Amino acid sequence: MPKILLIEDNPDMRENTAEILSLADYEVLVAENGKVGVSLAKTHEPDLIVCDVMMPELDGYGVLRMLSKLPSTSNTPFIFLTAKAESVDFRKGMSMGADDYITKPFDDVELLDAIELRLKKHQKIHSELEALQSEPEEFILKAKGIEDLKNLSDARQSRVYKAREVIYHEGSYPFGLLFIKSGKVRTYKTNEDAKEYVTGLLKAGDYLGYLPLLRDTPYEDSAMALEDTELMLIPKDDFFSLLFNNRNVASTFIRMLSDSLSEKEEELLHLAYDSVRKRVADALLHLRDRFLEDPQETFKMAVTREHLASLVGTSKECVTRVLSEFKEEGLVETHISEIRILKPEGLSAVRN
Repeated sequence: MPKILLIEDNPDMRENTAEILSLADYEVLVAENGKVGVSLAKTHEPDLIVCDVMMPELDGYGVLRMLSKLPSTSNTPFIFLTAKAESVDFRKGMSMGADDYITKPFDDVELLDAIELRLKKHQKIHSELEALQSEPEEFILKAKGIEDLKNLSDARQSRVYKAREVIYHEGSYPFGLLFIKSGKVRTYKTNEDAKEYVTGLLKAGDYLGYLPLLRDTPYEDSAMALEDTELMLIPKDDFFSLLFNNRNVASTFIRMLSDSLSEKEEELLHLAYDSVRKRVADALLHLRDRFLEDPQETFKMAVTREHLASLVGTSKECVTRVLSEFKEEGLVETHISEIRILKPEGLSAVRN
Protein backbone atom coordinates (compact mmCIF):
# COMPACT_ATOMS: atom_id res chain seq x y z
CA MET A 1 0.00 0.00 0.00
CA PRO A 2 1.64 3.29 -1.10
CA LYS A 3 2.24 5.79 1.67
CA ILE A 4 1.23 9.41 1.01
CA LEU A 5 2.11 12.41 3.13
CA LEU A 6 -0.50 15.19 3.00
CA ILE A 7 0.67 18.63 4.21
CA GLU A 8 -2.25 21.07 4.45
CA ASP A 9 -2.92 23.83 7.00
CA ASN A 10 -6.65 24.15 6.31
CA PRO A 11 -8.42 21.63 8.63
CA ASP A 12 -11.43 21.03 6.33
CA MET A 13 -9.30 20.63 3.22
CA ARG A 14 -6.88 18.36 5.10
CA GLU A 15 -9.67 16.14 6.40
CA ASN A 16 -11.51 15.89 3.07
CA THR A 17 -8.37 15.18 1.07
CA ALA A 18 -7.15 12.58 3.57
CA GLU A 19 -10.51 10.84 3.34
CA ILE A 20 -10.32 10.73 -0.47
CA LEU A 21 -6.86 9.17 -0.28
CA SER A 22 -7.86 6.66 2.39
CA LEU A 23 -10.86 5.51 0.37
CA ALA A 24 -8.51 4.96 -2.57
CA ASP A 25 -6.54 2.49 -0.42
CA TYR A 26 -3.55 4.73 0.28
CA GLU A 27 -1.86 4.89 3.66
CA VAL A 28 -2.15 8.55 4.64
CA LEU A 29 0.04 10.64 6.92
CA VAL A 30 -1.23 14.16 7.66
CA ALA A 31 0.62 17.29 8.74
CA GLU A 32 -0.97 20.61 9.67
CA ASN A 33 2.03 22.72 8.61
CA GLY A 34 5.31 22.56 6.73
CA LYS A 35 7.53 21.96 9.75
CA VAL A 36 5.52 18.97 10.88
CA GLY A 37 5.45 17.73 7.29
CA VAL A 38 9.25 17.82 6.95
CA SER A 39 9.60 15.93 10.25
CA LEU A 40 7.12 13.23 9.13
CA ALA A 41 8.84 12.91 5.76
CA LYS A 42 12.21 12.32 7.43
CA THR A 43 10.77 9.74 9.81
CA HIS A 44 8.40 7.81 7.54
CA GLU A 45 9.86 8.31 4.02
CA PRO A 46 6.54 8.45 2.12
CA ASP A 47 6.13 7.25 -1.46
CA LEU A 48 4.57 10.58 -2.50
CA ILE A 49 3.98 14.01 -0.96
CA VAL A 50 0.95 16.25 -1.53
CA CYS A 51 1.65 19.70 -0.15
CA ASP A 52 -0.17 23.03 0.05
CA VAL A 53 1.82 26.04 -1.12
CA MET A 54 0.59 28.85 1.13
CA MET A 55 1.12 27.87 4.78
CA PRO A 56 2.33 29.68 7.91
CA GLU A 57 5.77 29.02 9.45
CA LEU A 58 7.09 27.07 6.46
CA ASP A 59 5.41 27.27 3.05
CA GLY A 60 5.33 24.56 0.40
CA TYR A 61 8.36 25.93 -1.42
CA GLY A 62 10.35 25.72 1.79
CA VAL A 63 9.20 22.15 2.36
CA LEU A 64 10.27 21.14 -1.15
CA ARG A 65 13.61 22.91 -0.79
CA MET A 66 14.41 21.16 2.50
CA LEU A 67 13.31 17.69 1.40
CA SER A 68 15.14 17.91 -1.92
CA LYS A 69 18.43 18.16 0.01
CA LEU A 70 17.87 14.92 1.92
CA PRO A 71 19.00 11.66 0.24
CA SER A 72 15.96 9.79 1.60
CA THR A 73 13.41 12.25 0.12
CA SER A 74 15.23 14.01 -2.72
CA ASN A 75 13.53 11.81 -5.35
CA THR A 76 10.12 11.46 -3.70
CA PRO A 77 7.31 12.56 -6.08
CA PHE A 78 6.00 15.96 -4.95
CA ILE A 79 2.61 17.45 -5.88
CA PHE A 80 1.68 21.03 -4.99
CA LEU A 81 -1.84 22.07 -4.00
CA THR A 82 -2.65 25.76 -4.36
CA ALA A 83 -5.53 28.17 -4.71
CA LYS A 84 -3.39 30.28 -6.99
CA ALA A 85 -3.40 29.63 -10.70
CA GLU A 86 -0.92 32.24 -11.89
CA SER A 87 1.70 30.90 -14.27
CA VAL A 88 4.53 32.45 -12.24
CA ASP A 89 3.68 30.23 -9.26
CA PHE A 90 3.46 27.21 -11.52
CA ARG A 91 6.91 27.91 -13.00
CA LYS A 92 8.46 28.49 -9.58
CA GLY A 93 7.23 25.18 -8.21
CA MET A 94 8.23 23.17 -11.26
CA SER A 95 11.65 24.83 -11.48
CA MET A 96 12.32 23.73 -7.91
CA GLY A 97 11.62 20.11 -8.78
CA ALA A 98 7.90 19.64 -8.14
CA ASP A 99 6.37 16.83 -10.21
CA ASP A 100 2.85 18.23 -10.55
CA TYR A 101 0.64 21.16 -9.62
CA ILE A 102 -3.07 20.91 -8.78
CA THR A 103 -5.21 24.04 -8.42
CA LYS A 104 -7.92 24.24 -5.78
CA PRO A 105 -10.77 23.46 -5.97
CA PHE A 106 -10.16 20.05 -7.54
CA ASP A 107 -12.31 16.94 -7.84
CA ASP A 108 -11.48 13.46 -6.56
CA VAL A 109 -10.66 12.04 -9.98
CA GLU A 110 -8.19 14.83 -10.82
CA LEU A 111 -6.26 14.30 -7.58
CA LEU A 112 -6.21 10.50 -7.75
CA ASP A 113 -5.24 10.46 -11.44
CA ALA A 114 -2.30 12.78 -10.73
CA ILE A 115 -1.13 10.65 -7.81
CA GLU A 116 -1.45 7.38 -9.71
CA LEU A 117 0.45 8.81 -12.68
CA ARG A 118 3.31 10.09 -10.51
CA LEU A 119 3.59 6.86 -8.53
CA LYS A 120 3.73 4.79 -11.72
CA LYS A 121 6.33 7.08 -13.26
CA HIS A 122 8.43 7.06 -10.10
CA GLN A 123 8.29 3.26 -9.91
CA LYS A 124 9.38 3.01 -13.52
CA ILE A 125 12.30 5.38 -12.94
CA HIS A 126 13.25 3.54 -9.76
CA SER A 127 13.31 0.22 -11.61
CA GLU A 128 15.45 1.71 -14.36
CA LEU A 129 17.83 3.21 -11.82
CA GLU A 130 18.26 -0.16 -10.13
CA ALA A 131 19.04 -1.62 -13.53
CA LEU A 132 21.62 1.10 -14.14
CA GLN A 133 23.32 0.33 -10.83
CA SER A 134 23.29 -3.46 -11.28
CA GLU A 135 23.05 -4.22 -14.99
CA PRO A 136 23.91 -1.21 -17.17
CA GLU A 137 23.41 -3.24 -20.33
CA GLU A 138 19.73 -3.84 -19.56
CA PHE A 139 19.16 -0.22 -18.64
CA ILE A 140 20.75 1.11 -21.80
CA LEU A 141 18.74 -1.27 -23.95
CA LYS A 142 15.52 0.02 -22.37
CA ALA A 143 16.56 3.62 -22.82
CA LYS A 144 17.58 3.38 -26.47
CA GLY A 145 14.43 1.98 -28.04
CA ILE A 146 13.92 -1.09 -30.24
CA GLU A 147 15.21 0.43 -33.47
CA ASP A 148 18.60 1.19 -31.90
CA LEU A 149 19.25 -2.18 -30.30
CA LYS A 150 21.57 -3.44 -32.99
CA ASN A 151 23.66 -0.29 -33.14
CA LEU A 152 23.88 -0.16 -29.36
CA SER A 153 24.93 -3.77 -29.13
CA ASP A 154 27.73 -3.07 -31.59
CA ALA A 155 28.85 -0.01 -29.60
CA ARG A 156 28.91 -1.61 -26.15
CA GLN A 157 32.25 -3.06 -25.13
CA SER A 158 33.49 -5.31 -22.35
CA ARG A 159 37.12 -6.10 -21.61
CA VAL A 160 39.10 -8.05 -19.01
CA TYR A 161 42.24 -6.41 -17.59
CA LYS A 162 44.91 -8.54 -15.95
CA ALA A 163 46.23 -7.74 -12.47
CA ARG A 164 48.52 -4.66 -12.54
CA GLU A 165 47.43 -3.80 -16.09
CA VAL A 166 46.84 -0.08 -16.65
CA ILE A 167 43.27 0.75 -17.63
CA TYR A 168 43.90 4.37 -18.57
CA HIS A 169 46.67 6.91 -18.11
CA GLU A 170 46.56 10.37 -16.60
CA GLY A 171 46.05 12.92 -19.38
CA SER A 172 44.10 10.63 -21.74
CA TYR A 173 40.49 11.41 -22.66
CA PRO A 174 37.50 9.27 -21.63
CA PHE A 175 35.38 7.70 -24.36
CA GLY A 176 32.57 6.69 -22.04
CA LEU A 177 31.61 5.65 -18.54
CA LEU A 178 33.44 2.61 -17.17
CA PHE A 179 31.48 0.13 -15.05
CA ILE A 180 33.35 -2.47 -12.99
CA LYS A 181 31.57 -5.80 -13.53
CA SER A 182 34.10 -7.77 -11.47
CA GLY A 183 37.47 -7.24 -9.83
CA LYS A 184 39.16 -4.33 -8.07
CA VAL A 185 40.71 -1.11 -9.37
CA ARG A 186 42.91 1.58 -7.88
CA THR A 187 43.30 5.09 -9.24
CA TYR A 188 46.50 7.03 -8.60
CA LYS A 189 48.51 10.12 -9.50
CA THR A 190 52.25 10.17 -10.23
CA ASN A 191 54.51 13.12 -9.35
CA GLU A 192 57.71 14.27 -11.04
CA ASP A 193 59.77 11.84 -8.98
CA ALA A 194 57.62 8.93 -10.22
CA LYS A 195 56.08 8.46 -6.78
CA GLU A 196 52.46 7.39 -6.73
CA TYR A 197 49.59 8.60 -4.56
CA VAL A 198 46.40 6.54 -4.47
CA THR A 199 43.30 8.62 -5.23
CA GLY A 200 40.68 5.89 -5.10
CA LEU A 201 39.89 2.21 -4.55
CA LEU A 202 36.97 0.72 -6.46
CA LYS A 203 35.24 -2.64 -6.64
CA ALA A 204 32.56 -4.47 -8.63
CA GLY A 205 29.47 -2.30 -9.03
CA ASP A 206 31.39 1.00 -9.00
CA TYR A 207 31.64 3.52 -11.83
CA LEU A 208 35.05 4.69 -12.93
CA GLY A 209 36.13 7.99 -14.46
CA TYR A 210 32.76 9.77 -14.47
CA LEU A 211 34.09 13.15 -13.30
CA PRO A 212 36.30 13.88 -16.36
CA LEU A 213 33.50 12.53 -18.55
CA LEU A 214 31.05 15.02 -17.04
CA ARG A 215 33.54 17.87 -17.33
CA ASP A 216 34.80 16.82 -20.80
CA THR A 217 38.40 16.97 -19.57
CA PRO A 218 41.31 14.49 -19.57
CA TYR A 219 41.70 11.99 -16.75
CA GLU A 220 43.45 13.62 -13.79
CA ASP A 221 44.77 10.29 -12.54
CA SER A 222 45.58 6.82 -13.83
CA ALA A 223 43.75 3.56 -13.17
CA MET A 224 45.16 0.07 -12.71
CA ALA A 225 43.53 -3.31 -12.07
CA LEU A 226 44.46 -4.70 -8.65
CA GLU A 227 43.38 -8.17 -9.82
CA ASP A 228 41.82 -9.62 -12.95
CA THR A 229 39.03 -7.14 -13.62
CA GLU A 230 36.22 -6.98 -16.17
CA LEU A 231 35.09 -3.51 -17.25
CA MET A 232 32.18 -2.46 -19.43
CA LEU A 233 32.27 0.76 -21.40
CA ILE A 234 28.99 2.67 -21.54
CA PRO A 235 29.34 4.87 -24.63
CA LYS A 236 29.53 8.59 -23.96
CA ASP A 237 26.38 9.49 -25.92
CA ASP A 238 24.31 6.82 -24.16
CA PHE A 239 25.51 7.99 -20.76
CA PHE A 240 24.59 11.62 -21.41
CA SER A 241 21.24 10.56 -22.87
CA LEU A 242 20.45 8.82 -19.58
CA LEU A 243 21.82 11.69 -17.52
CA PHE A 244 19.84 14.45 -19.22
CA ASN A 245 16.58 12.53 -19.57
CA ASN A 246 16.33 10.91 -16.17
CA ARG A 247 16.33 13.03 -13.01
CA ASN A 248 17.07 10.05 -10.76
CA VAL A 249 20.16 9.16 -12.76
CA ALA A 250 21.38 12.76 -12.51
CA SER A 251 20.68 12.79 -8.76
CA THR A 252 22.63 9.57 -8.32
CA PHE A 253 25.76 10.99 -9.93
CA ILE A 254 25.39 14.27 -8.04
CA ARG A 255 25.35 12.28 -4.80
CA MET A 256 28.36 10.28 -5.96
CA LEU A 257 30.24 13.53 -6.63
CA SER A 258 29.25 14.90 -3.21
CA ASP A 259 30.33 11.72 -1.44
CA SER A 260 33.63 11.76 -3.33
CA LEU A 261 34.28 15.37 -2.33
CA SER A 262 33.54 14.67 1.35
CA GLU A 263 35.84 11.64 1.26
CA LYS A 264 38.68 13.66 -0.28
CA GLU A 265 38.29 16.41 2.33
CA GLU A 266 38.52 13.81 5.10
CA GLU A 267 41.61 12.25 3.51
CA LEU A 268 43.34 15.65 3.38
CA LEU A 269 42.62 16.22 7.06
CA HIS A 270 44.12 12.83 7.91
CA LEU A 271 47.22 13.56 5.84
CA ALA A 272 47.64 16.97 7.47
CA TYR A 273 47.12 16.06 11.12
CA ASP A 274 47.37 12.30 11.71
CA SER A 275 50.51 10.35 12.53
CA VAL A 276 51.79 7.72 10.08
CA ARG A 277 50.63 5.02 12.51
CA LYS A 278 47.08 6.38 12.49
CA ARG A 279 47.11 6.77 8.70
CA VAL A 280 48.25 3.19 8.13
CA ALA A 281 45.53 1.92 10.48
CA ASP A 282 42.99 4.08 8.66
CA ALA A 283 44.17 2.81 5.26
CA LEU A 284 43.88 -0.84 6.33
CA LEU A 285 40.39 -0.28 7.71
CA HIS A 286 39.45 1.58 4.55
CA LEU A 287 40.56 -1.41 2.46
CA ARG A 288 38.57 -3.70 4.73
CA ASP A 289 35.41 -1.57 4.56
CA ARG A 290 35.74 -1.24 0.81
CA PHE A 291 36.41 -4.83 -0.18
CA LEU A 292 35.24 -7.15 2.61
CA GLU A 293 32.04 -8.84 1.42
CA ASP A 294 31.25 -10.91 4.53
CA PRO A 295 31.72 -9.03 7.85
CA GLN A 296 32.05 -12.38 9.64
CA GLU A 297 35.19 -13.29 7.69
CA THR A 298 38.76 -12.23 8.38
CA PHE A 299 39.85 -9.66 5.82
CA LYS A 300 42.91 -10.43 3.73
CA MET A 301 44.18 -8.77 0.59
CA ALA A 302 47.25 -8.84 -1.60
CA VAL A 303 48.63 -5.31 -1.54
CA THR A 304 52.24 -4.27 -2.03
CA ARG A 305 54.03 -2.03 0.43
CA GLU A 306 54.41 0.52 -2.37
CA HIS A 307 50.66 0.63 -2.98
CA LEU A 308 49.90 0.90 0.72
CA ALA A 309 52.48 3.67 1.06
CA SER A 310 50.91 5.59 -1.81
CA LEU A 311 47.50 5.18 -0.18
CA VAL A 312 48.84 6.49 3.14
CA GLY A 313 50.96 9.26 1.62
CA THR A 314 54.30 8.21 3.08
CA SER A 315 57.36 6.11 2.25
CA LYS A 316 57.52 2.36 1.81
CA GLU A 317 59.97 2.15 4.72
CA CYS A 318 57.55 3.92 7.10
CA VAL A 319 54.70 1.60 6.12
CA THR A 320 56.89 -1.47 6.60
CA ARG A 321 57.90 -0.26 10.09
CA VAL A 322 54.30 0.39 11.15
CA LEU A 323 53.12 -2.96 9.78
CA SER A 324 55.83 -4.65 11.83
CA GLU A 325 54.52 -2.86 14.92
CA PHE A 326 50.95 -3.95 14.14
CA LYS A 327 52.17 -7.52 13.60
CA GLU A 328 53.94 -7.56 16.99
CA GLU A 329 50.74 -6.25 18.62
CA GLY A 330 48.69 -9.03 17.04
CA LEU A 331 46.59 -6.67 14.93
CA VAL A 332 47.64 -8.03 11.52
CA GLU A 333 49.48 -10.88 9.85
CA THR A 334 51.64 -10.43 6.77
CA HIS A 335 52.93 -12.90 4.24
CA ILE A 336 54.88 -11.54 1.26
CA SER A 337 52.37 -9.02 -0.19
CA GLU A 338 49.28 -10.36 1.60
CA ILE A 339 47.96 -8.53 4.65
CA ARG A 340 45.42 -10.17 6.95
CA ILE A 341 43.58 -8.01 9.52
CA LEU A 342 43.15 -9.99 12.73
CA LYS A 343 41.77 -7.33 15.07
CA PRO A 344 39.91 -4.53 13.27
CA GLU A 345 38.78 -3.17 16.63
CA GLY A 346 42.45 -2.77 17.58
CA LEU A 347 43.13 -0.79 14.40
CA SER A 348 40.07 1.34 15.15
CA ALA A 349 41.53 2.12 18.57
CA VAL A 350 44.77 3.21 16.91
CA ARG A 351 42.91 5.36 14.42
CA ASN A 352 40.77 7.01 17.08
